[in-house]
Amino acid sequence: MDRAGRNRGDQPVPAAAGTLAAAGRGSAADDSGQGAGGGKAPGDDSGPGSGASGGTGSGAAAAAVTSPGGWRRVLAARPVSGHLALLACYLAAGIALTWPRATYLFRGQLPESRDVASYVWDLWWVPHQLVHLGNPWFTSHMAAPVGIQLGFDTTMPLAGLIMSPVTLVFGPSASFNLLTILMPGLLCYVMYRAARLWLRSQPGAIAAGAFFGLSSMLAEQDWAHLNIVAGTLFLPMTVEAAVRLRRRPGRRQAVILGLVLGACLLVNQESAVMAVILAALLLIPWLARHPGRDRLVPLAIGGAIALVLASPQLIAMAQQARSGGTVVDPHLLAVTSKKYGVGLGDLFAPAQRVGYYGLHQLAAASASSPLKGPTAEAMPMFGLLLAVLAVLGLAVSWRRRSAWLLAALWLGCAWLALGASLHIVKVQHVPFQQTWNGVLVSPVMPYTWLMRLPVLSAFREADRFAILGLVGAALLAGAAVDWLRYHARPLIVVVAALGVLEAGYSAGPPSSGIMPTALPALDRPIAADHSGSIVLDVPFGLRGGIPQYGKQMAPPALVIATADGHPRSISYTSWVPSTTANGILAHPFYEQLMRAQSSIPLAPRRNAAGNQVTPAELAAARADLRGLGIGWALVWTRHPNPQVDSYLRAAGFRFDYRVDGAIVFQFAGR
Repeated sequence: MDRAGRNRGDQPVPAAAGTLAAAGRGSAADDSGQGAGGGKAPGDDSGPGSGASGGTGSGAAAAAVTSPGGWRRVLAARPVSGHLALLACYLAAGIALTWPRATYLFRGQLPESRDVASYVWDLWWVPHQLVHLGNPWFTSHMAAPVGIQLGFDTTMPLAGLIMSPVTLVFGPSASFNLLTILMPGLLCYVMYRAARLWLRSQPGAIAAGAFFGLSSMLAEQDWAHLNIVAGTLFLPMTVEAAVRLRRRPGRRQAVILGLVLGACLLVNQESAVMAVILAALLLIPWLARHPGRDRLVPLAIGGAIALVLASPQLIAMAQQARSGGTVVDPHLLAVTSKKYGVGLGDLFAPAQRVGYYGLHQLAAASASSPLKGPTAEAMPMFGLLLAVLAVLGLAVSWRRRSAWLLAALWLGCAWLALGASLHIVKVQHVPFQQTWNGVLVSPVMPYTWLMRLPVLSAFREADRFAILGLVGAALLAGAAVDWLRYHARPLIVVVAALGVLEAGYSAGPPSSGIMPTALPALDRPIAADHSGSIVLDVPFGLRGGIPQYGKQMAPPALVIATADGHPRSISYTSWVPSTTANGILAHPFYEQLMRAQSSIPLAPRRNAAGNQVTPAELAAARADLRGLGIGWALVWTRHPNPQVDSYLRAAGFRFDYRVDGAIVFQFAGR
């Protein structure tokens, strides 16, 4: 972004500048900056987000208070009240456009997904370790008794710390639901603050915030991936902090930027990569034009602050990498990296939200619409309206170098989001194809080269780069609304109406895809057992990211684990460290359990391939089970796999009770 103040039209102006002074004259200040508050000097950071008040004296304030309606004018004149009012509006809009998500908090419900269950567990684990003065980056409560490193997991330690009071009083599910309710509005607000540094009017900045935080792309992630939306909060914050550092280099701004980047890593590693990219794009050209001590020192301070704040996470990641916890088959990594590319038409097609209003034919314009098949992951779509407005914003701001940089950010990230090949109307194209680790990739796709870099190769979901591109698109769309505010104001109403059609996301009727936050009838006997014994959940597996072992767990398994406090044999993490996998698979009991899940029967029976669990293998599993400390087994189905049922009984488990669609066994072989 270029420095404010090059011309009057490019200057961000305090939202409430001059309101009180104008009130004394019987006229309101124009939000274009021509009110009594005046414009900003180059590099001045007063304005929304800076805490400046508009510069009026106590006498004017007293006069305004005593006049009719004076209290409203006083509140409007104070930036804090104005920001709180805007935040409240954003929060209300986020609740409305993701309905019925907000109702889950009061109904004791959660979206029925394994990812959601893992976030609930994460929000429980961090305060649990704080209370017990333990390490939150390692747990023996998953993949028990071996345990699992969490350096590369979506543990969100900072979010867990912030939400600790809620978690300790109301439980982790309440913390999860509360965060998802707040996220859309918070995303809007942080983007508004960044946009206010670039756009000259309030409507433009407000629109930029709405296009960002209420986009279908982020609203869907809010339902499915809390760590992604929580990390995305820091992208506009990075823009604001970096721009303020450019305009007024100094320790204060450097410390703020360092805190933002360090905190981002403590929430989501992928978002931290994006935040660093944003900061580099904003600060490297600025430093290169005039390298000097006055610029190098603040950058060094900011970098040091970020490293210090993020050091616990970085140390945990380094320890996991050093122990082999990030080793993965290159072919598997290449396959999963290519899996999440977006189709070219999908990025700019009408967002699927339009189908919610009955516009099914318009929704079907996307090759990845529900009518034609699922999108690679989530809903990585900018939407038609946002794309059109972003182009218009570039057209009306073409004289500003920063507008072209925002366009490059938008389209460059869109190109990255396409992945290592090109999908057009569900047909894959691999121009100038190459083979990398057994997978066909195209050298003209930038993601092909990014996925080969040692660190960024772990960035497996190409489509998530669309989120970074959304930053540029939202700011450009705000520029278009900014232009309409001065040249065709009535059209803003039309834009707002069309924007509602593509904003937000709803997972459907409340009766579908929901799981309870607690299952007391199922979990009460386990919670009453204070032996600390391990609970075996069936289906059993070590899953989540890559690599994967065994079967997918039942979504409620980790949710009730936060209530009864017992360690679990299953795990669900972003990465399955090889150390954990090797430790678990070295146990004969787990090895034969996974064979039973693959329908391999006990001897003397054999499956179609002639395989069986021999008496010697069963005896080794029974002996191993006696030392594992497993006290309970929860089979999450009304009709268990006959081979699994037979294996558990033969290993030493006895049926205890059946409730809530699950069968509970107790180990009786001690």
